[in-house]
Amino acid sequence: LGSNNHVEPGGPDQGQPTYFFPRRNRFVFRIRVPADFGENEVVWTLTAHGRTARAYGTLRPGYAVDDTVLMANFGGGGAGGFHPDTVGNIPPKLMVAGKKTRSVSAGEPITLIAVATDDGKPGKRVVSASRLLGRSRSTPQAATGLRLSWFRYRGPGEVSFTPDQTKVWEDFRDGGNSPWSAGWEPPPVPPDNRWVVQVTFSEPGTYVLRCLAHDGGLQAYEDVTFRVDR
Repeated sequence: LGSNNHVEPGGPDQGQPTYFFPRRNRFVFRIRVPADFGENEVVWTLTAHGRTARAYGTLRPGYAVDDTVLMANFGGGGAGGFHPDTVGNIPPKLMVAGKKTRSVSAGEPITLIAVATDDGKPGKRVVSASRLLGRSRSTPQAATGLRLSWFRYRGPGEVSFTPDQTKVWEDFRDGGNSPWSAGWEPPPVPPDNRWVVQVTFSEPGTYVLRCLAHDGGLQAYEDVTFRVDR
């Protein structure tokens, strides 16, 4: 965070990530603006590998995002952007056990517990290979059904998870362990909807891990900060 990764006005830190996955990642963070924001813009500036990119946000009605837009962009509506079983969908409910800020030593495995539930909408569907052949992916298609993943949102070093976590980015490759991969389907929901994961940090520093519950259309997430020493 700083000159190479900042959000203005109000920055540099407005909750944006410092670790980035490949391809397109949608609806990653939100910024609260004052009531009198009017026609102003929020600008997120990133510089990496000698290139600078900027993303802009406004309150203009044409750019408004509602649940229908979210579900279409996440792929829960299929190739056409809409599926009847997304009607009335609400996001999963998520609760991460424990404190929001924790201390741990590098190389020391710790256990994370999260409970997630969903309303059963949209119904469980997989992406078949035939639906991907010859299609533009400007409108993504994703498997639907409750899933949960932990991932690194901020932090200087590598973070390993046991068991391996489902990818949260649009990996379309076969066998990609991604909801956007042909044939992928959500793993069975664990007993009592209680997901248990072990995490290990490779080096000292301050990290933010995100726990993401997703039903293929809508999401809920919680962030946990870890202060990792030697």
